[in-house]
This record gives sequence, structure tokens and C-alpha cells, in this order.
Amino acid sequence: MWIFGYGSLLWYTDFPYEKVQGGHVGGFVRRFWQLSPDHRGTPEALYIMIQPGRTVTLIPSSDDAGCWGLAYKVPEEHQKTTIEYLDHREKAGYTCERAWFRPDDGSPPFLVHVYISGTEDNEFHAGPTEDEEIASTILVRHGPSGPNVEYALKLALVLRSHSPHSDDDHVYSIERRILELAEKTGKGKESLEKLGYRLVEGKWAPPESNSFSLLKKT
Repeated sequence: MWIFGYGSLLWYTDFPYEKVQGGHVGGFVRRFWQLSPDHRGTPEALYIMIQPGRTVTLIPSSDDAGCWGLAYKVPEEHQKTTIEYLDHREKAGYTCERAWFRPDDGSPPFLVHVYISGTEDNEFHAGPTEDEEIASTILVRHGPSGPNVEYALKLALVLRSHSPHSDDDHVYSIERRILELAEKTGKGKESLEKLGYRLVEGKWAPPESNSFSLLKKT
């Protein structure tokens, strides 16, 4: 069994696997259209108002290039517990689907399991949203898994470092808007510095080193 990761699974797996391959799932694009009431935001039960953050999901697209990510091969003896773990981790609107994965090394495509947020009967699917609104939400939200801004910027750093051949304008656009808002408001400074972003003449710049290590347990 193979699991496809395209969001936080790119750097936080927390399940056993015996092999990992980079590649694309065709027919989808990555978008920050999923609200996160648990990992990167706060649920209504804890606060007067629900304050969800934003995470990525896959949206059907006619773009053959597809979405780049990592496919993890899970040993047979760990497949049941891995699905149970991921079902719980992705419980806020995501369902497990199957899709074809095209490895970067040119080897034959194969089927992967991938978690995608449904657009029907999913209260946490926000749908098309202006980049400004997405970025302003991400900059201030925080949940049990940490600041929402760290999730978004880690994703941009991973893609820039490990998939420079991929076209992911949406993620980079959100990154730019976050940095612009951080410059104007002064918010997110601790998280940006933690990830290696630098304040140069009043403007935030990406880390000088373009090598974000994958598969960190943070």
C-alpha cells in the first residue's frame, strides 16, 4: 500500500514506511481551500467563535501536470494501523481516495491512497477564496499542531527545495502575501525566523539555503 502526501505529510509522517518516492498525482491541483478546526485552528467547543486555520486539499483539474508530493510504501503488517491513524488525523473533512501516481524517476505509474477533502457535506471545505483572505487567516491562526503560518511556509520551502520542477503558483502566491502582511503588521515574526526567513531592509526574504529537510517529526 502506498500513501500520497502533499501537505504536512511531506515533513511529518509518524507512521512506518519502507520506501518513499517523489512524483505527481495527475488531474488535481493543490489549494488552501480546507478549513482546519483541529490541527491549525481552534474548534468552537473551546472558544466562543470557531477560528479555523487553513490547510491544503486537492481540487480536480484539467491540468495534466498534476500535484507533486511524496508516495510512502507502507509495510503490509502496518497497513491497517496506518489507515486508522490517518483516518483520525484527517478526520475534519478529508476522505481516503485512490489516484494514479507518476514517479519522478520515470518508472511506471501506480495507485496510491490519498486524503482529499470532499466538497459536498463537508462544512470545512471553503471553496475558492481570495489569496489575501487566505494569507490573513493563516498569519494569525494557531492550533494544537502549531502556528498555521509555519504549516504554510514549510510547504512552500519543501516545494522550492525538493520540487523546483513543479508548478505550484498558488502556494508561492500565498507565501508572498503572508510575507507582505507580516511586514505590514509585524505578526508571525517568531515563526518566520524559526524557519530561516530573513528581514532585509524591512522585507521578509526566504532562507538563503534552499534545502528544507524532509520528514522531520515536528
